[in-house]
Amino acid sequence: QVQLVESGGGLVQPGGSLRLSCAGSGFNFSRFNMRWFRQRPGQERKFVAYIPSVGVTRNYVDSVKGRFTISRDNVEKILYLEMNSLTPDDTAVYYCNAVYGSLNYWGQGTQVTVSS
Repeated sequence: QVQLVESGGGLVQPGGSLRLSCAGSGFNFSRFNMRWFRQRPGQERKFVAYIPSVGVTRNYVDSVKGRFTISRDNVEKILYLEMNSLTPDDTAVYYCNAVYGSLNYWGQGTQVTVSS
């Protein structure tokens, strides 16, 4: 059974940090290109960050460049998103996504709320 399980979300003050994790199981994690998306209330889900199965490429939406870092551990089958200097605009449900060819998997999401 394919699973992507996000964790690490929560309530944080502006300027704070969080690290999200996404644990994969039931598929060959190391072969999949991985992404983080987020969805704000009333809005569509949008791309945040990308990391390929192998290599040094990292892509980010402009609004998080320099603040967020995507990484992965193919041995432990975990995708990470380190988020620093958080602002209220970062408040959203964060989803991890795994893609390999026509295979496309999503997690259930984890809520991140940035508020004082």
